[in-house]
Amino acid sequence: MRGVFLDRATLITGAATDAATGRETPDELDFSGLEASLDSMHQWQYFDQTSPEQVAERIRDAQVVVTNKVVLDRVVIEGAPDLRLICVIATGTNNIDLAAAEARGIPVCNVTDYAGPGVAQHTLALMLGLATRWHEYYADVQAGLWSQSPTFCLMQRPVMELAGKTLGIVGHGTLGQAVARLAEAFGMRVLVAASQRPGAAVEAGRVPLEALLPQVDVLSLHCPLTEDTRHLIGAPQLAAMKSSALLINTARGGLIDEMALADALRRGDIAGAALDVLSQEPPPADHVLLAADIPNLIITPHNAWISRECRQRLLDGVAANIRNWVTVRDNP
Repeated sequence: MRGVFLDRATLITGAATDAATGRETPDELDFSGLEASLDSMHQWQYFDQTSPEQVAERIRDAQVVVTNKVVLDRVVIEGAPDLRLICVIATGTNNIDLAAAEARGIPVCNVTDYAGPGVAQHTLALMLGLATRWHEYYADVQAGLWSQSPTFCLMQRPVMELAGKTLGIVGHGTLGQAVARLAEAFGMRVLVAASQRPGAAVEAGRVPLEALLPQVDVLSLHCPLTEDTRHLIGAPQLAAMKSSALLINTARGGLIDEMALADALRRGDIAGAALDVLSQEPPPADHVLLAADIPNLIITPHNAWISRECRQRLLDGVAANIRNWVTVRDNP
């Protein structure tokens, strides 16, 4: 059997040069579990990146395909007669034509619950950054304002204590729950939004989104991006929030109407936003949220999940999915 990993560069940091020896060292991830996941697989072929034009050729003779962001549409799936398993080295499967895979009887396996500690940590870091304005104060120090200060400190930018504030969480899976626990450790009150799935009943203890928005001091998004949640936070929702409120998004960029957010921040409708994701990644240089005149906005480059520990759990999850598939295949 033959396995193909289409975009390994999305998982590894690449070879690094040891400063002391000058020698290149391999990425720190252990691929042995993946290599051993199919006893009869004698060849894994790794590609750092795969363009849309290269997909069909690279998977044509493969039985197992691993992809992170490379799109597998109906045409390429139907053009790979030997394909038996698709493994997405991520949680989201929106880059796979699931209907085409199902029509061929090809399982599509993702990996869940691998990034909880890293994403929760990053979410709180973004929240703390906005609350303390440390990124702006650091820029002030670099610009020499502290050295020029007539007093011992700078305090021209107001900061917020998280203790006693209300955090609203949209999406209460593993990630949302992990963020809630950390927020409670800071002394925050946590409200959980009702499920955004169409027709879902409001569970006990949860709050409809429209009722939650005016109550929160911080809103943090952790739900999946679907056609029902696209632009979940737009102009009406931003207008419903307190002018002192903060918005955090470490889920998917498409959950937010980015033009509406840029306008809301410029007008001061909300006090700040911190995002680890944008609707287009990497973003074009003229992306609406990369404009220099948007106040109190922090953007990190979709790296909440990149700790070595998260990435190793992700890789091991793919290996486990392949082993489980082999077990089911060999024991019908």
